[in-house]
Amino acid sequence: MKYPLHLAVNGERYDVEVEAHHSLVDVLRNEIGLTGTKVGCEDGRCGCCTVVLDGKLIKSCLTLALQANGKEVLTIEGVGSPENLHPIQEAFLDHGAVQCGYCTPAMILATKALLDENPHPSEDDIRRALKGILCRCGTYTHITRAVLGLSQ
Repeated sequence: MKYPLHLAVNGERYDVEVEAHHSLVDVLRNEIGLTGTKVGCEDGRCGCCTVVLDGKLIKSCLTLALQANGKEVLTIEGVGSPENLHPIQEAFLDHGAVQCGYCTPAMILATKALLDENPHPSEDDIRRALKGILCRCGTYTHITRAVLGLSQ
């Protein structure tokens, strides 16, 4: 059985029908076509599915799509564009904080959430903000430097 789902993603309204067991990441990728949000472990351990839901970072693989009904979602596609990168995206590139890119969308969204709340975080603040997202390439030092560079 399918249920109506109404949500705003990156400022655009979407009305879709989903089954009760569908996760938010499934709807973002398969129903709406926004593939920047990655699927990794599917049990919340890796954090690469991180998005912003009503201003809070969440793991979209652990969030049922229907829990997002009537809410605002920000995905990586809503942060900058290929023609006009967001300063966070530029900083990641400038500091070599992108390798395979699989964790990058989640890292950028977590960085944005951190800087929106605390424009001048310490290194410890940055590490705490990013701790739930695994980077298999090990670019943590580069990511931390990128964020520190933005906050000065």
